[in-house]
Amino acid sequence: MAQIVIISDCPLLRRGLKQVIDEAPDLRSTFVEPAGEYDVRRADVAVVNLHTGMRDVLGLIARLDRRGCVVLVLSPSASHDDLLLSIEAGARGYVSQSATESELLTALRTLVSGRSYFSTSFNHHCLTKSRANITARERQIIDLVASGATDREIAVQLNISQHTVHSHLDRLASKTGYRRRVDLARLALRQDETTGMRPAG
Repeated sequence: MAQIVIISDCPLLRRGLKQVIDEAPDLRSTFVEPAGEYDVRRADVAVVNLHTGMRDVLGLIARLDRRGCVVLVLSPSASHDDLLLSIEAGARGYVSQSATESELLTALRTLVSGRSYFSTSFNHHCLTKSRANITARERQIIDLVASGATDREIAVQLNISQHTVHSHLDRLASKTGYRRRVDLARLALRQDETTGMRPAG
């Protein structure tokens, strides 16, 4: 039975999330007040939904990540910048607050299984047409980087070695000038892209 901690500053949303999660046969939830320190030692996933400043949200994501807690952001924001900043802070999942109950449960189960998940509402953006002549394989790798996958996860999903993943990332750095993962993710999420980003896994 996976344990889910709900951290939200909206009492009605906390109760709604708890009801949805507890109706699932394989998930159980608890919620905590959105202030002070959070006991997440027994949690498999922490769902974070705060309407405070983005700096506070990112700080919380980073603290939870350092404690080894997997973070799913349930976001009221449709901003791709917020998505990318959350990934950089350590979030392994990002779901729109307007997501369906089914998608929320899918996201939670995906994170419990050790993979990353990003809401379908953020998956319709893709790689910019570029003079860089990015190959199909490199596009796959950028998509996976954008969805939060580690080098090992990319290697497993594409059935290649981590060394090959590193070689592709080196070539992408030469072609695009981007070495940081967040910059590659930003490339994948630009508005004028042509191939969709997919969740890892």
